[in-house]
Amino acid sequence: MSATSGIQVSPELVESFSAAVESKQVRFIKVAIRMHDESLAPVAVIDVSGSLEEDLLQLQDLLDDKEPAYVLTRLDDPPSEWLAINYVPDSATVRDKMLYASTRNSLTKSLGSAVFTDSLFATDKTDVLPEAYAAHKRHLAAPKPLSAREQELADVKAAEREGSSSAYNGSRSRVTHIPTGPGWDWPEDVRGAVEELATHPGNRLVVLHIDPSSGSLVLGSAVDVTIDALGSSLPKSEPAYAFFAWPNTYSTSGRDIIYIYSCPSSSPVKYRMTYASGALSVFQSTNNILATAESTCALASRKIQTSDPAELGEAFIMAELGYISREDEDTNTQPQPEVVKSFAKPKGPGRRR
Repeated sequence: MSATSGIQVSPELVESFSAAVESKQVRFIKVAIRMHDESLAPVAVIDVSGSLEEDLLQLQDLLDDKEPAYVLTRLDDPPSEWLAINYVPDSATVRDKMLYASTRNSLTKSLGSAVFTDSLFATDKTDVLPEAYAAHKRHLAAPKPLSAREQELADVKAAEREGSSSAYNGSRSRVTHIPTGPGWDWPEDVRGAVEELATHPGNRLVVLHIDPSSGSLVLGSAVDVTIDALGSSLPKSEPAYAFFAWPNTYSTSGRDIIYIYSCPSSSPVKYRMTYASGALSVFQSTNNILATAESTCALASRKIQTSDPAELGEAFIMAELGYISREDEDTNTQPQPEVVKSFAKPKGPGRRR
């Protein structure tokens, strides 16, 4: 925080500015620091004669090449708001530069900060020309620069909005008519791999990825794996949608098809956002595919989500599907505490006869 100079607004300036605010006819009030009483005083008052851009040309004669000044400037829209121009030329003395820099906040606060909605810093008279003021307004209206992370999140949100609109505008060009939420197409090989889960007799894992460039789901793999090898068969550094067909004795049908949304913590932010936006629609679309395949084995109603594929063991799957409780899982997977025997006090020496 910069130090203040202690210079106060003079009664003349308060009266002059109050009258200008009330009349709405004044365009500029030039203010300077009066050294004999160390106060801010009005030096010149100029009425409105045209638009602000036209009136700015008058500042070329109003300002001095070497002496700093403040110029209180009424805006056109709305006329109740003011612009504070802080004019400190490069040729001014170091003392004047420091004095005006440490006084500018006192000026606007004393007159009412609410009416000063913009400020302009000038070191040369060309900085207050109409062209320079127009460039100043363009700078204020321009979007603020984003960090790499903020830009990445903005791109993801834009892609989500575009995908949502394509669900309405581009449905006729899809490979199938299955509703896919953000707009992912289901090519024939992807659909066929999911349909095969309904009739495959053993353990079967289908892994799907997203190709953002084509707006389609891509078949990552379709392999036979045991439930113990399930976690190691999923990608470790990128998200994926996986479907695992698991014959077991716990299900009433003797078999489950489990939907797994895997999103490792090390995945890029853009991928995590993209996959998360389509997770539910992929689950619903797969339900529709299995229904049309006339399968007696439907998709398990409980979805599994993990940020660490390595945790996908049999006990974890059973707990997620409700076949065992979390307490049972903890009992089965956690080591039992070691029983520590209490210290046995040794017997004392026998009594002498």
